[in-house]
Amino acid sequence: MAKAELKTASVLAFERKLDPSDALFSAGKWDDCANGAQWPAVGLREKSVRGTISNRLSAKEQDPAKLDASIQSPNLQTVDVATLPNDADTLRVRFTLRVLGGAGTPSACNNATYQAKLQTTVQQYVSTTGFAPLAARYAANLANGRFLWRNRMGAEHISVHVRQLAQGTAAQTWVFDALNFSLRDFDATSPDLTALSTVIEQGLAGTAHALLEVIAYVRVGDGQEVYPSQELILDKGDKKGQKSKTLYHVGGVAGLHSQKVGNALRTIDTWYPAEDAGCDLGPIAVEPYGSVTSQGKAYRQPKDKADFYNLLDNWVLKDKTPTLENQYFVMATLIRGGVFGEKE
Repeated sequence: MAKAELKTASVLAFERKLDPSDALFSAGKWDDCANGAQWPAVGLREKSVRGTISNRLSAKEQDPAKLDASIQSPNLQTVDVATLPNDADTLRVRFTLRVLGGAGTPSACNNATYQAKLQTTVQQYVSTTGFAPLAARYAANLANGRFLWRNRMGAEHISVHVRQLAQGTAAQTWVFDALNFSLRDFDATSPDLTALSTVIEQGLAGTAHALLEVIAYVRVGDGQEVYPSQELILDKGDKKGQKSKTLYHVGGVAGLHSQKVGNALRTIDTWYPAEDAGCDLGPIAVEPYGSVTSQGKAYRQPKDKADFYNLLDNWVLKDKTPTLENQYFVMATLIRGGVFGEKE
């Protein structure tokens, strides 16, 4: 009897293995970082501003009379804003990160034969390569403060404190000067970075419990604006009188979405086809198609067989082992999690 052809499961889902909380903001003085836990929260307030016409005009709108008439109609806006107090020069950003084991084990799969083959493939990768290369990059993105996003730009000093928590207390603590670590590569090394990487590796391998508390102190200047996540308002209703920018908060405390923190932590993909980039982008976030939404471009195109689905199918279904770099990418995507079933 002929052996049935192995096919991808139609229901196939993976839970994320790097699980950050929201990152909440507080403020204080740089010289008082030792008392950061008592610093007051950064809140939001509304600001009404009068803007000017500055968008690109169509050909018919470039008539001088029409442009003058438009300028006489002010562009009134109400926006959310978050700033440090006038007597505080440092932003404190805090979140926790759980590192979970079981990478490559589906949370849902309706094909037992496929799941068994997938598990065999993942176990072969773990036994030969392990999670150390990926863990080193995740650790670097904690040390370099990439999760701060725009708050990192122009900062005078950034100190990132990472504590491994056990029974609610710090088992280990590492302190990094974030500005000493590049956002463009992962070449920097240090004993503390290696130790942090080992904890993340053990968490991904499921050999040890890994719960991290991450606190960044960012010295930007008294009263300076800081940048929480911006909310996407899908139903704006009548646009007249609506806020044009709504910022994220938790109980009135400004902060970053956990999804935005997670995106920064998985910005480790330097293995995408470089000839398609057109410029040196540096690392991009691990996404099945190498999507970079700010550029409106996918750097892992299916036609090049460089996307997650082609690489995974070749590896699991056809026993065509990808290059080591693409193995890293596939495993990092499984750590990211998602729904990857075959489309019917």
